[in-house]
Amino acid sequence: MITREQIPTVLDHPVYDADGSKIGDAKHVFLDDATGQPEWVSVRTGLFGTSESFVPIQDASVVEDHLEVPYPKDAVKDAPNVDVDAGGHLSEEEEHRLYEHYGIDWDAAWQQASQPTTGMPAAADTGTGTDDAMTRSEERMHVGIERREAGRARLRKYVVTEEVQQTVPVRREEVRVEREPITEANRDAAMAGPDISEAEHEVVLHEERPVTETETVPVERVRLSAEERTEEETVRGRVRKEQIETEGVEDEPPRDM
Repeated sequence: MITREQIPTVLDHPVYDADGSKIGDAKHVFLDDATGQPEWVSVRTGLFGTSESFVPIQDASVVEDHLEVPYPKDAVKDAPNVDVDAGGHLSEEEEHRLYEHYGIDWDAAWQQASQPTTGMPAAADTGTGTDDAMTRSEERMHVGIERREAGRARLRKYVVTEEVQQTVPVRREEVRVEREPITEANRDAAMAGPDISEAEHEVVLHEERPVTETETVPVERVRLSAEERTEEETVRGRVRKEQIETEGVEDEPPRDM
């Protein structure tokens, strides 16, 4: 158990579990009304310290610049959510739930008290306890940024077949019979053979036809690139702040320092 004199060295310092894992930072120490000794410490946990969990410190110890508690980190984070009222007290029901969560014998804990109590430990002053001033605290919201995967894009190449057509001129030969009368100019050629005979003459015909072939040529290059765009987003949260009211005296506004 830590002493009252060690409270200033505990507040706003790290809190570790028995395995050396950091749980969070100590924010408030609560005293037992009966013994006046530290009984609970509240620890800020979670992302940006947005949660606050209560941990028993009867078996805690101060090691160098931090506080060590004999409870696992997950057990502290899963502790029942407790709201501290303006008086800085835990109700008996809230304290009972915390005792049950940490496996502490409720009846045995009460028997250790020197006198009957109402079961509501008082919050320790966050100062040194040597003056009459009251410290007013408030929560501040800190907003950070985390990077996560929002989606994926990919390029995929596949083959399709298209029908194309193109018109080209083609030529072909056809047979045409030409007859010419016998004249003095062609008589000798006409009478060069036998008078009566059989003969055969063959002409080879030609034609053109389209011939196709394919050629692969590069036409363009395609790539994916990520473009970063900055947008404004509004983050809302709830923070608590302490208010101090006076009774019997007139409250003066704070003076400029």
